[in-house]
Amino acid sequence: MNVLFIVPYVPNLVRTRPYNLIRHLAARGNQVTVLTMWANEQERADLVHLREICHEVHAIPMPLWRSLFNSVLALPNPKTPLQSVYSWKPSLVSSINGDGTYDVVHVEHLRGSRYGLYLKQHTNLPVIWDSVDCITHLFRQAATQSKSLKGRFRSWLDLDRTARYEGWLLDKFNHILVTSPVDREALLDLRPKGSTPAPISVLGNGVDVEHFSPDPSVEREPATLVISGKMSYHANVTMTLYLVNEIMPHVWRQRPDAKLLVVGKDPTREIQALAENPNIVVTGTVDALPPYLQKATVAVAPITYGAGIQNKILEAMGCGTPVVTTPHAVSALCIEPDRDLLVADTPENYAQAILSVIENPQRQEDLGRNGRAYVEQYHHWPNVAARLETIYAEALENSSRQASRPLSMQ
Repeated sequence: MNVLFIVPYVPNLVRTRPYNLIRHLAARGNQVTVLTMWANEQERADLVHLREICHEVHAIPMPLWRSLFNSVLALPNPKTPLQSVYSWKPSLVSSINGDGTYDVVHVEHLRGSRYGLYLKQHTNLPVIWDSVDCITHLFRQAATQSKSLKGRFRSWLDLDRTARYEGWLLDKFNHILVTSPVDREALLDLRPKGSTPAPISVLGNGVDVEHFSPDPSVEREPATLVISGKMSYHANVTMTLYLVNEIMPHVWRQRPDAKLLVVGKDPTREIQALAENPNIVVTGTVDALPPYLQKATVAVAPITYGAGIQNKILEAMGCGTPVVTTPHAVSALCIEPDRDLLVADTPENYAQAILSVIENPQRQEDLGRNGRAYVEQYHHWPNVAARLETIYAEALENSSRQASRPLSMQ
C-alpha cells in the first residue's frame, strides 16, 4: 500500500514506535511517505537516516517558540487541549488531496490528531489515528502522583479539556490504535453518550531484537542496577526518585557495594544531583543504550504511574537482562511473573527482589533467558507491522462503503 504517515516529531531510535513501524512497513514492500517536523538540529540530522528507509520524507521546522505560541493561543478555549495544538502547523498537510496518491493515512499521537481531522475534512482518505496512549489516563495519574511540580501543574491544567477532546475524537476516524488494553478501556470511558466510536485496536510496541540483544562477550558487572528513560519526562523523574529514596536504602543496607546507573537524556537538576552519591552514575545522553543493559546485573523500573507499554522493560528483556518492575507496568503485557521478570509492590519487597537477583547467578540466567524468549515471541516488530497492514486493509475496505460525514474542528 501507499501509506501517508504523519508524526509530529522526527521518528528515531528514541521515538521507537513510529520509527520501527515505518521501517518495517517499508521493509514489507509498502511505499511510505512521512510528513514530520523538526524542532532542533539533532532532529534535523535524524532525517537523513529516515530518508534512507522511506519513499519520501517531507519535514518542516517547528521551533519551540511556535509550539509555545500555539499553546498560549489555545489557553482561553476550554475545548482545546494544549497537546492538540502544540505541533499544529497547517502547511504540513495543506497540499495533500484525495486524488488517489495514497491508500491510507496514519497519524500518530494526540499532538498529531489535528492533522488527521484536517485530512478527514478535506479528503476521502481513510485515516487511522494512533493515539498510542490515553493521555487523559496519564494526566489523571500525573496530576496527583508526579514528583515534578511542573509535571503536576501541566497535567492538572490540561486534564479536563483533554478528557473532553479525546472523547470527542473517538468517532472522527476510521480506526484508532492504542498500545495496551488499559488505554483502550480508558479511551472508551471518555466517549460521549450516544456516540459510536470507531474500532479501537490494541497494537503493542515491539523491540528491535537485533539491536537489543544479549552480548556474550560482555561480562555483567556485579551488583549493578540500571534504570533508563528520558530523564526530563515527569513519570521517569518520579520513578527514579522513588527508586533512590524509597527502595535503594533497603538494598544498600545489605549490599553497600550496589551501583546504580541512571541512563537517559536530558536529566533534570534533581536527577543530576543524585550523582553526588558515589554509588550512583548519571550518564545523560548516551550513544547507545544496549551496552548499559548488557553489563548490568538487573534492570529496574519501579513505575508508579504511566500509560501504554513501557519500552524500557521490553528493551532490557531483549538484552537478556533480568527485570524488576511494579504491577502497574505489566498490566499491558502477557508475562508470567517470577518466570519472565519479577514484580514487587512495596519498597521493601522491591529491594528484596533486586537482592534475590544480585545474589543468585542462576536466577539471573533464568530470568534473562526467559525474558528474551518472551520478547522474541510477543514483541517482534515485523509481526507488529504485519498486523498493522491488516488494520490498514480493513479500514480501506470499510471506508469505501461509508459515506462521508461533515466534521468541524474544535
